[in-house]
Amino acid sequence: MESGQDDLVADLRAQAQQYEHLSKNEDTTKNDTSKQRVDSDGVVYEFDEEKRAWFPKIDEDFIAAYQYHYGTNVAQPEETTTPKNTTADQVPPGPSAAKATNAAPKQLGQVSKDKKAQTEGWFDVDGSKNTNVYVSGLPMDITEEEFIELMSKCGIIMQDDDTKEYKIKLYKDTDGQLKGDGRCCYLKVESVDLALQILDGSVFKDSTISVERATFTMKGQYNPSLRKKKKNNKKRKKNTQEKLLSWTESQSNKRSKLDKILIIKNIFHPDEFEKDPTYITELKTAVKEECEAKFGPVKKIIIFDRHPEGVISITFANPEDCDKGLEVMNGRYFAKRKLQAEKWDGHTNYQIEETDKEREHRLKKWEAYIEEDDDDA
Repeated sequence: MESGQDDLVADLRAQAQQYEHLSKNEDTTKNDTSKQRVDSDGVVYEFDEEKRAWFPKIDEDFIAAYQYHYGTNVAQPEETTTPKNTTADQVPPGPSAAKATNAAPKQLGQVSKDKKAQTEGWFDVDGSKNTNVYVSGLPMDITEEEFIELMSKCGIIMQDDDTKEYKIKLYKDTDGQLKGDGRCCYLKVESVDLALQILDGSVFKDSTISVERATFTMKGQYNPSLRKKKKNNKKRKKNTQEKLLSWTESQSNKRSKLDKILIIKNIFHPDEFEKDPTYITELKTAVKEECEAKFGPVKKIIIFDRHPEGVISITFANPEDCDKGLEVMNGRYFAKRKLQAEKWDGHTNYQIEETDKEREHRLKKWEAYIEEDDDDA
């Protein structure tokens, strides 16, 4: 009986020792497994006690999977600078790649910077996209308005997005005098072909002009600091081009400023102003009142009192009023003189400067006229 109890006690003690041993092993296993976790895509992460963060476990299986997904040409971090179990620059396979920093985009960014550095410098303009034409043989007295009107026959001329000025240029020498050549930038490349067909070899103001595609050559060394800073004005540029391409009634009926200026000849003789200096004011008032009553508003009247042909210029507010004045005034008689009316050509100067002798003679006559008035009074 006593021996049976002793055997039972021995068995119980043995079971207790075995249970204690199993409990210790279980606690050890728990502590080991608590430092690792497996993501949903199968990536094993280890917990870094120092940094208090989870990092992918870098082993042979991880490297093999990484090379399978991303290839072997991606630069791996050096072991001497970054420990495998603490690096945050490695990219785990699968969806978790978005959670870590990827080395491949950095390389792509570096490549784009290198490409930009290689493209810095002079470059050739593609002929199929070049909308500039070079014009030579122009008359020396041509104006920008006349050049714009000439080149507009073949297409729409580009305008600056900020200043809205036409992109044309008349070249000048060091003294500021026109050289007889210029450049025009069209909106569409098709206008270049049209200008080559129509304007090349044509006659403009008694001058035979030559039109060719503009070519740009390098001048000196490339200096990136002199390069104009690009503005993010794609939207504004698009709106400008759409506005130029749109066809409205106001644009289709747009007329030149020269269509507002009427020149009338033989309306007086210069000697009449010498006999009566006040006649110039009377004539100016009479012409303005009649033109506004019959044709329309008048902005300015200039009397070229020394011109032998008796010339005056009348600037109307609207081209249509000038058309009416031209129709009525041309061939009409005024003070027994037959008038000659025409539109101003834009370059003829009717102003005649008097010499010193003529000025002295005029002043003497004016003094005599004043003295005569005083005597009559």
